[in-house]
Amino acid sequence: MRQGAVGHVRLVQRQGRGLVEKRMAEPSRHDTEVLALRALAHTGMPVAELVEVGPGSILMTLMPGERLDSEHADVRLDGLRASATLLRRLHGLRPPAGLPAAPDDALIIRRYRDAGGPPLPLAVPPADRTVFCHGDWTDGNLLAADGDITAVLDWEAAHLGDPLRELSRAAWGAARKDPRSFDALVDGYGADPARVRAWLPIHAAELWLWFAEAGPPEYLEQLTGELRSLPTREDEACRALVAGT
Repeated sequence: MRQGAVGHVRLVQRQGRGLVEKRMAEPSRHDTEVLALRALAHTGMPVAELVEVGPGSILMTLMPGERLDSEHADVRLDGLRASATLLRRLHGLRPPAGLPAAPDDALIIRRYRDAGGPPLPLAVPPADRTVFCHGDWTDGNLLAADGDITAVLDWEAAHLGDPLRELSRAAWGAARKDPRSFDALVDGYGADPARVRAWLPIHAAELWLWFAEAGPPEYLEQLTGELRSLPTREDEACRALVAGT
């Protein structure tokens, strides 16, 4: 089923009730999802309720709505804008003890340069604060119905991190489908666009590394071409990453 992009997910019936079973091979990702969902219960965030937890398996409630990435472009844009309010709310919640640390951006930069990635204006922006992050805030992990976000899915990448880093990652990923998405998310969140754009080279390097190590070769070739065509000035390069080179 499509109510989860990572792991093995299926719809099951128990006593006439539709539930979602999710299985993950990595214990750490399983444990993180359980930790996050338990922490988010009764917070008002639209997340699934845990029904049963076993080794490598999570049984949870089936959430209403359709995946936002299956919607028409304008509906998707409105949904992303609405989701930014939820993302800001998440960043204001008290994180549970035991959440993993944020990705090591200095290590990402070193690995990218060692791998011979295209030139990028790479620098880790000054830290803002450490908050409860989802880790993969994308249209594939958001359900919507009648213009409202009805669920945020897939919490196995939750971590303690910088809120602007997470917002920037979400905005850049969405903008690769539709450049309008960047402003929709950043304005909806209420952040300074320049501070959000400062993180974009990090995300570009991280995605390039993923394609280089595990992604389809044609995706790596496409992204490499995009990055090689970026302007040399840092501010122009960041704007070009949003616009889609």
